[in-house]
Amino acid sequence: MLSHLSIQNFTLVERLDLDLKAGMTVITGETGAGKSVLLEALGQTLGDRADASRVRHGSKRADIAATFELATNPRARRWLTQADLAQQDAPDECLLRRTVTGEGRSKAYINGHPATLAQLRELGDMLMDIHSQHEHQSLLVKDNHRRLLDDYAGHNTLVQEVKTAYSSWHELAASLQHRRENADEVNARYQLVHYQVEELDQLNIQADEITALEQEQRELTCAEDLLQTSAQVLALCSDDEQGLQTGLSRALQMLRKLNNKPAALTEAEQLLSEAEIQLEEAQHSLEHFGDSFSLDPERLQWVEDRLSSIYDVARKHRVAPEELPKIHEALAHELASLGGGDERLEAMAREVAQLEQEFRTKAGELSSKRRKTAATLSKKVNAHLKALAMEHAKLTVECKPRDDRPSAHGLEDIELLISTNPGQPAAPLAKVASGGELSRVSLAIQVVAAERSAIASLVFDEVDVGIGGATADTVGRLLRQLASRGQILCVTHLAQVASKGHQHLRVEKTSRSKSAETALIELEGNDKVEELARMLGGATITEESRAHAQQMLGDAAEA
Repeated sequence: MLSHLSIQNFTLVERLDLDLKAGMTVITGETGAGKSVLLEALGQTLGDRADASRVRHGSKRADIAATFELATNPRARRWLTQADLAQQDAPDECLLRRTVTGEGRSKAYINGHPATLAQLRELGDMLMDIHSQHEHQSLLVKDNHRRLLDDYAGHNTLVQEVKTAYSSWHELAASLQHRRENADEVNARYQLVHYQVEELDQLNIQADEITALEQEQRELTCAEDLLQTSAQVLALCSDDEQGLQTGLSRALQMLRKLNNKPAALTEAEQLLSEAEIQLEEAQHSLEHFGDSFSLDPERLQWVEDRLSSIYDVARKHRVAPEELPKIHEALAHELASLGGGDERLEAMAREVAQLEQEFRTKAGELSSKRRKTAATLSKKVNAHLKALAMEHAKLTVECKPRDDRPSAHGLEDIELLISTNPGQPAAPLAKVASGGELSRVSLAIQVVAAERSAIASLVFDEVDVGIGGATADTVGRLLRQLASRGQILCVTHLAQVASKGHQHLRVEKTSRSKSAETALIELEGNDKVEELARMLGGATITEESRAHAQQMLGDAAEA
């Protein structure tokens, strides 16, 4: 659950530190006071898109931090551990922070570690579920009905398996169809690739062979010069009278005869001794080269012919010679896929049939679960609709088979249908429900969905728009019931809903000559009564509205 929220320089908020509790927290205030500021700021920590216009005028940046308790959220704890973002000293706590500059740049942090917006969103989906006042509009989009049913059922893993199975089946089926429709082209391609693979097989280039051949070619081309030069250098080193070896030996003899040599001459003697050893090793290398290296015109011709063959094939494929082994591997793989003729087509047809069967098996399992879930969802939503003053309404989650036209989403189309009057046939929501009815249907669905939500913190942002009276009282009771299993944050303009809150926050806006500021104040005791009386009676608060407010609070406490 959300335990603390800190906001600095965000829209009309200069600074706000707010401790939140379990249960139902209601947020009220005058129209235009900024009731949604809290949720907008919270959305920034959950990965919403940064908006420079939300930075308070005159400030360089906005800074928002939200602390969540994770004791009852093993999924989020596991995610943090796997991402190496958990707090070692406090694994049951998570701090999300977001800064936004006046230029629109933003930074995100999870437990003090830099994070991406994708990480914030992924983790945020495990921490908090936000229901907007505009969600009823999404019910007019048919594709959302399928997602709503699957999310409620919690079988998203099976949904993904069905998608994967469908994709595998259709990809291979398309490949088979292409081969059948383009048999001549496929055969022509097979002949070309077969020739290319056979040519590369015969060439049989070995790993690092080209580099070794080019080096050998350079050596063989310069063989005569190499042998002549090495012989001359060896002679310079080993000449008995004028050679380097003789000169070094004489110099060392002269230095070794000296007594009481200064440090400089001792160092010179040591360096000449090392030089003598190096010179001997150089002579051995020159002698070995002269003995092992010989002029071989035939070998040179073979190396040049081999390189010429490799270069010619590389030019055919328009690649560097070093890339030929990769080309060889790719062509061999393509040849294997092209080969086989009618036998290959039959094998592909059998594989397509097998993949189709696998898809239909998984899709059939999904269909069965969807039908059971549809019945359960409809029953629960209809019960809530009666409580929301739609006693004659009947919602149906229709699972209509697609016959021989399955899709990646399964074997059926999912659509929410409703009948709002007795004897009226069920029809799509957009054709039957009015705006107010649609809002109540959406609210009933959200409440039912929240009952199965694994997320402890739920936010309802003015979902009570378009209702009032006894219906509003029912909405408040429904939200308070949900709060018994976690945390509910509810922005509302209805006293009937606000009276059901365990914690009551009032938004106040203070306007000055050059600026305005929004603050959140926690209400207790008589302040709660006054706020509810204002919501009931408007600008003029009477003793009757105060008495009504007091009674509402008493009824909520006893419920």
